[in-house]
Amino acid sequence: MLGNRILIVAAHPDDDILGCGGVMARCRKEGAAVKVVFLGEGSTSRFDASDRDGPEALAAIAERRNAAKKALDILGLEDITFHDLSCGRFDRAPILEIGKIIEAEIEAFKPDTVFTHSHVDANNDHGIAFQATLQASRPGALNHVANVLSYEVPTSTEWRFTETFTPNYFIGIEDEIDAKIKAMAAYGSEQKPYPFPRSAEGLRALAMVRGMQAGIPYAEAFQVIRGILS
Repeated sequence: MLGNRILIVAAHPDDDILGCGGVMARCRKEGAAVKVVFLGEGSTSRFDASDRDGPEALAAIAERRNAAKKALDILGLEDITFHDLSCGRFDRAPILEIGKIIEAEIEAFKPDTVFTHSHVDANNDHGIAFQATLQASRPGALNHVANVLSYEVPTSTEWRFTETFTPNYFIGIEDEIDAKIKAMAAYGSEQKPYPFPRSAEGLRALAMVRGMQAGIPYAEAFQVIRGILS
């Protein structure tokens, strides 16, 4: 179903690993072209507005970017683009502009399948990324996207509480779960000891739960937003 060209749209560096790191590694091993697009820089929400352009914030952005490259290198990926929208402030940019960023990436890469965030995430940037991706990949737009799927991000999707992520598509990652956990470790500041969901134990436990749902040892779970079987 997924095809040979896979585009991952992530609001911030690390969302990609958390949501579909195992699938990215599996697709690369199986010969697919995989590209990751980071809409936001993922760091400056921790800084006061007056400090977001200061040296400490710029250093944090650079550190996060280096972590992203290291993590994706572990999974065998090199095709990455950073757009550096302000973290936590996607709502201050017209969604049309964010959609245009994604449209340009789709036009250049020509993916068969696009993965992006779930619309039920607690993180507002994630929800905006979903909506912008939906607009950019809509049928009738001049693109090659056959399938759009959303992924879950631990510490965001499950913490929405009032709405629930309801996956209906599962991909086995038995051979990739260790690489996913190793890749996430590149983001040292984003992990805390178990029972934090992004801990190594938390990531493995979630993959086991999703695997049990599908009847396999380990899986990543997705919601098919739309798909074409040809």
